[in-house]
Amino acid sequence: MNEGRAGWALTVKQRTGRVRLPKFHAIRRVLGDALGHFNADDGWAMASHLALSALLALFPFLIFATTLASFFGANTFSDTAVHLIFDTWPDEIAKPIADEVVDVLTIPRGDLLTFGAVLAFYFASNGVEALRTSLNRAYRVAETRSIIFRRLQSLAFVLVATIGLLVITVLLVFAPLIARLAEAHLDSVKLYIGTITTWRLIIASIVIVLALFSVHKWLPDGDRSIGSMLPGIVFTLIGWLVGSLAFAAYLDSFASYVTTYAGLASIMVALIFLYILSVIFIIGGELNASISRYREARTRIEG
Repeated sequence: MNEGRAGWALTVKQRTGRVRLPKFHAIRRVLGDALGHFNADDGWAMASHLALSALLALFPFLIFATTLASFFGANTFSDTAVHLIFDTWPDEIAKPIADEVVDVLTIPRGDLLTFGAVLAFYFASNGVEALRTSLNRAYRVAETRSIIFRRLQSLAFVLVATIGLLVITVLLVFAPLIARLAEAHLDSVKLYIGTITTWRLIIASIVIVLALFSVHKWLPDGDRSIGSMLPGIVFTLIGWLVGSLAFAAYLDSFASYVTTYAGLASIMVALIFLYILSVIFIIGGELNASISRYREARTRIEG
């Protein structure tokens, strides 16, 4: 069998000048490696861990972010944050959770540097650590950085995300005023302004893309180029869109979570939804790792 493979490779090399595997064979090898490693390395369990960690980190993050925003006088922050996070979710999943989040965020809170806000800040970083662990496994790398560096980096991610949402809040507050001024002086821009909801969706989509590049670039150990991260991120974005639409259609047509879980229905729906997103996210990292491994192997053969 090895002789057959060697002969096949030699024939290809004689015909093309270098060893080149057929595209379908390359795709099969990459997908087989990615899915095989995902299954063998407890990918399903890691997706459960990531989904639960994300749900547990969501409320602390929004509590800390709202507390920080109120310190700077951004009183509309909670509404903007809820929209940016949940507008990209299917309505059947987002509305119950968003209502609960609004109820939590509208509770009056004390000053910024309270013990509760500090705890919320720390617990929110646990969600970042879950992302790190999942991507380290997906990229098949061992963590070499100190625990202090990793925790500080996770806290920095939470803080940057909070500041980013705060800036977006300010921009969206002034957006209607800017739009009215533009319409009054430039008739040609009316067709391009759109509604505030449209801009929220656009901004939320941009935030998701930037967040994916950031977590793939800096959270797992090692260094990766933008090109090496791109296939998995594109797969993740497409997979999230298809998975969200499919799960929303399932909820609308078949599911009966209310009768099964009663008052816990909204939480269970969100948890299952986040589990689906987590599986797709981890496979995206696995896909990047498999493509890199395949390219390295092909380079060795061609060399």
